[in-house]
Amino acid sequence: MLLLRDAAAIRFVIDREECFSHSVDYEGDTVHVSFVVIKADTPWHYTQDGVDLVVKDPRGDQIHDSRDKISDKFEFTVRKRDVHRFCFTNKSPYHETVDFDVHVGHFSYFDQHAKDAKHVLLLKVQCFFLPYHDAVNENMSRRAVHKALFESAGLVAASVVQVFLMHRLFERKLGTSRV
Repeated sequence: MLLLRDAAAIRFVIDREECFSHSVDYEGDTVHVSFVVIKADTPWHYTQDGVDLVVKDPRGDQIHDSRDKISDKFEFTVRKRDVHRFCFTNKSPYHETVDFDVHVGHFSYFDQHAKDAKHVLLLKVQCFFLPYHDAVNENMSRRAVHKALFESAGLVAASVVQVFLMHRLFERKLGTSRV
């Protein structure tokens, strides 16, 4: 089952400002946005500065604003279908590499659907093993019935032997006391 209808991902190097546009075809769709600033491990390029991301709808109204972040993840519901604009601003004096992902779909709980898909997969695996477990249970219950019958027969036999031995014991004592 395909949960996402439209997805885009890009890795780019930002100097000062970069803007991207993404078209959303239907009102009510959920747009999932995430980005990560990839830091270089060089001593002359080590800063904690993040980037700014401003998201605007087709009318130019601001939908989301992230300031000085090295990573962020958010979602919003589309109110007007058309091209949405994502503008990154780098305040650092160094070029930054950014991984940027946009996913458009009809589901508002993206993480919940991933968890549900995982649980469905686990259920499918367990359903695959049900015939095996059923056969094991049948064999175990058949064995349990046989064991119970065998134990019952053993108890009845032991009781009969005890009655016979006690009867014999009392016959001897009664026979010796009459003399």
